[in-house]
Amino acid sequence: MVKKTFIIFLLFFFSKTNASYKEQIINDLKKLNNLSFEFEQKINEKEEKGNCIIEYPKKIFCEYYKSNNKKLISNGKSLVIKTDNKGSYYRYPLDQTPLNLILDKEFLINKIIYLDERIIDKNYINYKILENNYEINIFFNKQNFNLVGWQTYDAYQNLNMTFISNLKKNQNIDQKLFNLPNP
Repeated sequence: MVKKTFIIFLLFFFSKTNASYKEQIINDLKKLNNLSFEFEQKINEKEEKGNCIIEYPKKIFCEYYKSNNKKLISNGKSLVIKTDNKGSYYRYPLDQTPLNLILDKEFLINKIIYLDERIIDKNYINYKILENNYEINIFFNKQNFNLVGWQTYDAYQNLNMTFISNLKKNQNIDQKLFNLPNP
């Protein structure tokens, strides 16, 4: 009888612990208006670094270091990638990219509610989202529940891993950052 009680206690404790991870992540997401951070991005074997600002819903502004002044900007509807290299300018409908889902806080919350998490390296909580032919792995820090990155495949089926550091939440942001540049 003691053995059964102990096993029931352990199952209850571990399910409660996992539920609290999910609850804490969801509660933190609900409080977010925006994030600013530095990032390292690896697409296949190419690595880039920079800084980004995300404003919910669906806005992002990123500047890449040492990459022809590359900028990635979304106004919530379109995504533009612009470089100073020969005036390169690429525009995509945001809803045709995995970023459309990553930048949608309500979508993330609604998905996380029903997903099982995986603990990775005892430090990270991972949720795998399968939606609209996209596979998105989103990662949170197990200690403070902050977003630490994501992994997707881009429009060309390249593996895209983004790692976040120096995260700041709910900062004052200049809304002009999200204005799309003219070609």
